[in-house]
Amino acid sequence: MIELLKKLCSLDGTSGDEYSIRDFIISQIDGHCEWKTDNLGNIIAFKKGKKAPAKKLMVDAHMDEVGLIITNVTADGFLKFTTVGGIDTAALMFRRVKINNDIYGVISGKPVHLIGKEERKKLPDSESLYIDIGASTKEEALKLVSLGDRAVICGDFFVAQDKIISKALDDRIGCAVLIDLIKNESEYDFYASFSVQEEIGLRGAKTAAFGINPQFAIVLEATTAADIAEVSEEKSVCELGKGVAVSFMDGATAYDRKLYKAALASGIKSQPKRAVAGGNNSGAVHLSREGVRTIALSLPCRYIHSSSSVADTNDMENLLYLAKYMINYICSGEAE
Repeated sequence: MIELLKKLCSLDGTSGDEYSIRDFIISQIDGHCEWKTDNLGNIIAFKKGKKAPAKKLMVDAHMDEVGLIITNVTADGFLKFTTVGGIDTAALMFRRVKINNDIYGVISGKPVHLIGKEERKKLPDSESLYIDIGASTKEEALKLVSLGDRAVICGDFFVAQDKIISKALDDRIGCAVLIDLIKNESEYDFYASFSVQEEIGLRGAKTAAFGINPQFAIVLEATTAADIAEVSEEKSVCELGKGVAVSFMDGATAYDRKLYKAALASGIKSQPKRAVAGGNNSGAVHLSREGVRTIALSLPCRYIHSSSSVADTNDMENLLYLAKYMINYICSGEAE
C-alpha cells in the first residue's frame, strides 16, 4: 500500500479542485465495484461482497488537501492568497509552492537581517505574505495564473525506517485504505464515498451521506499526533506506533459508544484519541437524515497540514486491518 499512498500524495487536490485525485482513484477502483460521481464531485461506490449485510454501511475518506487560493496580483507581479483549510503561518513562510500543477513559486517573508528584535518574537500575519513566481509585473503574472487558481505547498514523499514523510497524508491515507478495501474481496456488501471539500466544512460528506442513506458509517482519517518534545502525555492526543486513533468525541461528533468500544476491543493495535477538539466528516455524516451511527478511525500524524507530515507504516497497516474488522462487525449485525 506504500506505493499506492505515494502516488496519491504526489497528486495535488485542494478543496474544490480534486479533479486529478478523483481521476486517479477512479482508475484504481474501476472494475472492482460499481461507481458514480455526484453533482458535488464525490465518488460514490458500491462494493459487492460475498453476503448481504445486516445493516447498510458507508465507509468514507476525503480526497481534498489543504492549500492556497490566489486572490489578487500586485502591480509588481506578486500573488496574494488566502488559505484553503487550516494551515499555520509557520508552515507557509519560505515554502515552495506549485500552482496549477506546473507553475512554481516561493512564499514570501522578510529576510532575517531586516526583521527587528520585537518583530522576531511573533509570526507575521498570513495576509502580509505573498507568492513570488518570478514575474516583474501584474500583466506578466496574469499570463501564468488567474484569480481563483489553487496552489499546494510542495513536499516530497519518502519513507525513513518505518516513518512516512509527505504532504497530504490527511487524508490520502484514508483514500489508500479505502481503495485497498474495494480492490480486494469483501465478506459483505458496503458503500464507499471518496468525498470532496472536507477541509473547508465537511461539505462533500454531507451530500454523500444523504445520497447513500446509510445506517452506519466508518470515517477513515488522519489526525493530529502531538507526541513530540516538551508536550506532556495528556496533551499528546495520540502517539505514532501505538496503533489506530479511535475517537470518542471531538468538536463535531459524539461517537457511537458501542462502535468505539468494539474497535478498542478488537485485538488490533489501537488507542483512544485523547483530545475533544477538531472534527472530520463524521460531523456531517452522523447527522444525515434520521441519523447515522458513526465511528472515526484515524492514522496518527505529526505536523499535520504541513509539507512534511509524519506517520508510522505499522499504524497504516493497522488502520486497514481495523477498517476490515469494523466492516465485518457492523455488517454481520453484531453491532446491534
